[in-house]
This record gives sequence, C-alpha cells and structure tokens, in this order.
Amino acid sequence: MEAAGIIRGYRAVVDAAAMGYGFEVLLFATLSRPDAVTEFDAAVAGIPEVIEAQRLFGEPDYLIRVVTADLPSYQHLYESVLVHLPGVRGLNSTIVMKQAVHPRPLPDRPPRAVTTPAAHARRAPA
Repeated sequence: MEAAGIIRGYRAVVDAAAMGYGFEVLLFATLSRPDAVTEFDAAVAGIPEVIEAQRLFGEPDYLIRVVTADLPSYQHLYESVLVHLPGVRGLNSTIVMKQAVHPRPLPDRPPRAVTTPAAHARRAPA
C-alpha cells in the first residue's frame, strides 16, 4: 500500500493538552475574491497552529482547525496573523467544548453505495 500511494505516512497520536495545546478552535473563513485561494492556501499552510484546513463549497470558503495554549494565545494569533490572511473577508471562530469522536483511521471496508441511517442499521451485525 505504501508503493501504491495509499499509505501516505505515519504519525504518533499525542495528547494536545499535554503538549501545551489545550485550546481548539474551528475557524470559518470567507474570502473576498476567488483569485485569493492560492495565496490564502499558502499562508494558512505556514501557520504552525493550523493543524487542518479544508476548502468548502459555498460559504464559508474554509474550515480551519487551530490549536493554541489558551484563549489569550488564540486572541493574539487571531489579531496578529489570522485577520491579515490574504483575501479574507470574514472570520468566524467556534470554540471546541470537547472532542466527541477523536480523529480515527478510515474504516477497513470500502465505502457503501447506500449511506442512509436506515440502510446502515439493516447492515449492522446483531
């Protein structure tokens, strides 16, 4: 699977709070212009506290996971870095209360064609 490019790498799963990153924010970003995407992507990739970012269809344009030590640290990052990202029209921060499902590996089986809750319940073993 490594040779086929299916496995892209390996990583340790660490306790963010134990590493000093006990504060997590889901940041939604809306761009002011479509031609800012490449520059925005590069700028976001250069921020160490950004641990994940996805470009979305519709508005907002991005969902960005940010970790910091605490609220004052996030506020400083927000005011000194995030609001100055290229092409940003607006930012909306949502503070994570708790992680209900921690990041996990993909399921062992291929995706199903039918994904309704009722269909999933019928296929679940008893």
